[in-house]
Amino acid sequence: MTQARFPYRDPEPERGGLNSNGDGITPWLEQRLFDRHVVMLVGQLTSTVASNVAAALLTLDALSTETIQLHVASPEGDLAAAFAIVDAIDAMRAPVHAVVPSMAGGAALLVLAAADRRIAYRHARIRLTEPHATAASGTADQVAAAAGEYLRELEELIVRMAEVTGQPRSRIETDLAAGRFLSAAEAQDYGLVNEVIGKPRGDAA
Repeated sequence: MTQARFPYRDPEPERGGLNSNGDGITPWLEQRLFDRHVVMLVGQLTSTVASNVAAALLTLDALSTETIQLHVASPEGDLAAAFAIVDAIDAMRAPVHAVVPSMAGGAALLVLAAADRRIAYRHARIRLTEPHATAASGTADQVAAAAGEYLRELEELIVRMAEVTGQPRSRIETDLAAGRFLSAAEAQDYGLVNEVIGKPRGDAA
């Protein structure tokens, strides 16, 4: 049977054991993770990154309904780009479990909220902060339209976070405006994380 390849990524020649994908993940490792139904969202969430992640998720979903782990280590990015991943997750048969290994925030909050289950490593941090608005140019009407679209997207982020956390919208709006940091345990108490992986050193096995 032909092995499925990670979509839309042409492996580049390795230089000193690393490549220049821009996300710090070598093609061979990315492919091996993909084979194990693991997709990485690393670094700034751009439209290109979002398209690649969405393609990987949909490809795995087409292969089977096995649970997919989406590792999210993205502290900032474009909210509009995040919707490409969210739309893919919403359309999938396979459950998606989001895993936060280090830091996630901004636009990635929308991706977390869309996942079927959210898991964080013990030392992970989640920053509740409003994603940056994409700089708009053009006529006054065009700039106003872009601002209106951003506010609509931000509203959907708040609604989704309220649904998964059970927190009042007013609290989420306040925390996003303040840029509040949550530890993994605090994120679990907040309702944004379902499970924290790892035990403090010295704990009994």
